Amino acid sequence: MPKDDMPQGAEVSRLLDALCLLESADEARALLLDLCTTREIADLAQRLEMARLLSEGASYLSVSRRTGASSTTVSRVSKCLNNGAGGYRLVLARLAGEHGATGGEGPAAGEAAPPASQGE
Repeated sequence: MPKDDMPQGAEVSRLLDALCLLESADEARALLLDLCTTREIADLAQRLEMARLLSEGASYLSVSRRTGASSTTVSRVSKCLNNGAGGYRLVLARLAGEHGATGGEGPAAGEAAPPASQGE
């Protein structure tokens, strides 16, 4: 596993603990809305989508076109997907298990699609 660049301290530890306490998508949505700007949430969602597409074998160009992300951002996500801490692969595997045959294509029933984001 690569070097852990996560900031240290009680505040970060509390944030990690808080994330582990979330029990539903509604709870996660509420915390994200309180912690992040809508742009930051869209960027996080875009990066997860890029990781999903890359893990399925999509080319950088295809991912960039489909998500609207810059090639630099696609490259950064690819680097993390392949040589990062393993978070993308862990979450993508769990999402694939949850969504079964849908393979994570689009939002789950009752969920809105994340807003499209341009650039980084």
